[in-house]
Amino acid sequence: MPQPPPPTELLPSERAVVLLSCALSALGSGLLVATHALWPDLRSRARRLLLFLSLADLLSAASYFYGVLQDFSGPSWDCVLQGALSTFANTSSFFWTVAIALYLYLSIVHAARGPQTDRLLWAFHAVSWGVPLAITVAAVSLKKIGYDASDVSVGWCWIDLEAKDHVLWMLLTGKLWEMLAYVMLPLLYLLVRKHINRAREALSEYRPILCEAHQLQRRSSSVADMKLVLIPLIFICLRVWSTVRFVLTLCGSPAVRTPVLVVLHGIGNTFQGGANCIMFVLCTPVVRTRLISLCCCDCSQPPTQSPARRPGAPVPSKTGSAQEPRQTPEEPPST
Repeated sequence: MPQPPPPTELLPSERAVVLLSCALSALGSGLLVATHALWPDLRSRARRLLLFLSLADLLSAASYFYGVLQDFSGPSWDCVLQGALSTFANTSSFFWTVAIALYLYLSIVHAARGPQTDRLLWAFHAVSWGVPLAITVAAVSLKKIGYDASDVSVGWCWIDLEAKDHVLWMLLTGKLWEMLAYVMLPLLYLLVRKHINRAREALSEYRPILCEAHQLQRRSSSVADMKLVLIPLIFICLRVWSTVRFVLTLCGSPAVRTPVLVVLHGIGNTFQGGANCIMFVLCTPVVRTRLISLCCCDCSQPPTQSPARRPGAPVPSKTGSAQEPRQTPEEPPST
């Protein structure tokens, strides 16, 4: 029987880069969760889906961080535990990413509203949490999760390469859903874009008679929808390196140990939460402004007590500047 190839060696510099990616992803996911908790007026259905994706990415980043930090060299109980947690979180992230794309398609193209979207959210929960949990429990019970020599990972544990049916379980615990996402996400994205372009063409002749405030509101809504559409695109750009190494492992190619490919795989699998934070916190003016105000409130907040009035000083008049119109030039006139 031929000896198995040596495991993929993870260099200290590669480990440091992947650990930094895990930390930034966990920080970004935590920031997304914090903004959802702090400001209830931002809790739209779309951002609620983003919240659940962030929770899955947060658990995924934490489990990957432990795996890369340990850099397992053989099977152990914490290897199985870390592999189970990352398998559940990673697969759940796949499902929530597809759920967001499906929600955009149904809400924009088919105008799903009200009770329909409520039932849809319950279905998303059942599938996006239930299916990964069932797969993970089955994999642990059948002892399929274990040491993988870092050939299909970057220091963490996943499917035991010694298992006879390890390819089947690699597909069930992630790669099958990852490849289906590569097909479904661009398809849903193209259908949404096609519908938006048709709607814009149909409204083009009526735009001159629309009020300026309504146009501004439509423009802001369009920007928000397009940002949500970018989630699947970021997913594909980050995850493709994992798929490349999976195919190279099946082919027995030594290119699977290429340092650049290993680092890209490590960043791609761990930075989903950080990418979402950049787009939906740092690049969203409303959230970014509130976050900056929250961080700087202690330094910039003026004293609450008004200065005492000197004896004999004139009392401010209730007319004149005190009764200036409250409407600012930037605000549209109320109707």
